[in-house]
Amino acid sequence: MKRTLKRIMYILLAIIVIIVIAVFLLGRSAPIGTLATGERLEKMSSNPNFKNGVYENLEVTPAIKEGVSSFEMLRSFFFGKDKRNVPSKPLPSIKTDFKNLDINENLLVWFGHSSYLLQLDGKRILVDPVFSKYASPVPFGIKAFQMTYNYTAADMPDIDILVVTHDHFDHLDYSTFEEIKGRTKQIVTSLGVGAHFEKWGYPSDKIHELYWGESFQVDSLKFTAAPARHFAGRWFKRNTSLWSAFVLQSQTYKLLLGGDSGYGKHFKTIGEEHGPFDLVLLENGQYNEYWKYIHMMPEEVIQAAEDLRAKDLIPVHSGKFPLANHAWDEPLIRVTNEAKRKNRPIWTPQIGQVVYLGKANQFSEWWNNID
Repeated sequence: MKRTLKRIMYILLAIIVIIVIAVFLLGRSAPIGTLATGERLEKMSSNPNFKNGVYENLEVTPAIKEGVSSFEMLRSFFFGKDKRNVPSKPLPSIKTDFKNLDINENLLVWFGHSSYLLQLDGKRILVDPVFSKYASPVPFGIKAFQMTYNYTAADMPDIDILVVTHDHFDHLDYSTFEEIKGRTKQIVTSLGVGAHFEKWGYPSDKIHELYWGESFQVDSLKFTAAPARHFAGRWFKRNTSLWSAFVLQSQTYKLLLGGDSGYGKHFKTIGEEHGPFDLVLLENGQYNEYWKYIHMMPEEVIQAAEDLRAKDLIPVHSGKFPLANHAWDEPLIRVTNEAKRKNRPIWTPQIGQVVYLGKANQFSEWWNNID
């Protein structure tokens, strides 16, 4: 009996040692990236909401709703998923040849979740591209939905400006950025995120990191970082880099590239300072009442669009990864119902569909009739 117990203890100890070593090695691996140091960290330290080595939101933003324990939140996350959390068959997607699109056309193409390609004023802008089939540092992590056509980095044309709103794995994907490294001219991102790109071999003179209110101009395109209500971090320590939305002003259009954000006062402030907007792209999906301060509910997305004084809205952050418990199509159903209730225009392009700015487009409720 004693020998059996001793053997079991040795086995458990060996398993613990293996796990500790694996976690240590993963934390130092390329996909994780790295933390800001040197001049970058000095600049971050001068920001008013960078305190004790981490960024804070403008409003008090609990990671978990008041009155909910971490245990209750984790139990719900792992055991409370909707039976339709993942679609039963591949989602319909349109295969578009981007390399042959007229560069003088102002347009947008969504790839699911928060990844999309913009053409404005003769420039190609790629936002938060994740072309991996998982949203984690390892391939066996959170898997993407199956599509009738899966877009890859190889489908992308040369990119004039790469925009990354923050450094979460579902927005900043190491393998994607490795593949497009030689075809990317400039990067616009939040302050602190550039440390990852430098580790991955991107030249520092290509990386333009912005704090809220700062701008960067590329010919006729002006990018201005704006506050969001969220968090950042790719490993155990949170908020070691900034998270942002980006106001994009072209010769003829003003857009908000929303990134991730819970609902808050900042939307009205952005609308007053930078609006009205021709088009806003706001996160709609991967929400839960337990973490309602860092991800909007669909009904709040419509309110945020009103606060921003937006003419048109495209809801994103759904249609690819199951990062929350809700049914895969619930975000689209709820946000379109709320838009109808408030008589607000909403654009719901299919994955891969070319959306022409300034022209009439046809949008369908493409998610219907998919289990």
